[in-house]
Amino acid sequence: MLTPADARPPVLVARDLVKEYARGRAVDGVSLTVRAGERLGLLGPNGAGKTTTLLMSLGAVEPDAGSVEILGHRLPAERARAMRGVGFVAGYLPLPDRVRVSEYLRLYADLYGLRDPRSAVSEALERFGIGHLAAAIGTQLSSGQRTLVGIAKAALHRPRLMILDEPTASLDPDIALRVRTALLALSAERGTALLVTSHDMTEVERLCERVVFLHGGRIAADGTPEGVARAFGRDDLEGVFLHLAAERDEDRARRDRARETAATP
Repeated sequence: MLTPADARPPVLVARDLVKEYARGRAVDGVSLTVRAGERLGLLGPNGAGKTTTLLMSLGAVEPDAGSVEILGHRLPAERARAMRGVGFVAGYLPLPDRVRVSEYLRLYADLYGLRDPRSAVSEALERFGIGHLAAAIGTQLSSGQRTLVGIAKAALHRPRLMILDEPTASLDPDIALRVRTALLALSAERGTALLVTSHDMTEVERLCERVVFLHGGRIAADGTPEGVARAFGRDDLEGVFLHLAAERDEDRARRDRARETAATP
């Protein structure tokens, strides 16, 4: 019998993703489903495979094996159609230096083909509390303000899926609260699904209803934040993160010792 969460239609379905690089297999058989309105954290220490998984889910990197569908559109063949329903946010994405915030958002509203771009821009500015920045140009914005503008841009066209890579990494706690509140409202009001990567486990616990931990390119845990912490015998997600990071370091040390042994005459 389906639970209410399982009954929600999928917006992202990744099956058995594999990606090889010269240094080894970065992702090894990862399958991931994100459903409408779901708030999912994709977590893991550096080298776990989450960035590669995220890029494959966006169609920015093609998997060596496996498949990705977004809103029923198969990547890479139907990527252009799939991306119409996706908003992507990352603090490292550039913002034009000499363009006003309102002009920048209006440009994207036009590119998205919105019927009423002016109203869409006004709504985004208000939702994320950046109306006072409308006339500012890129060079006048702090890194946190640039992130806020990027989130507003990604939400303009009311995407059914928002993919957020470290969305609050450069934000002060009060601004991060504003972003988290707005994202939760988007999810609740519009049924927007959120796929979030972050190293801030406290932020993830506040924002996400489900988390997936990657370790060594594979899924190590999948469940509610409380359930995953309990399964690892930890008090919270930070404890799980630190446990997996220690395992990663032990694995690396073991491989290094094996290479040294093999190289010894």
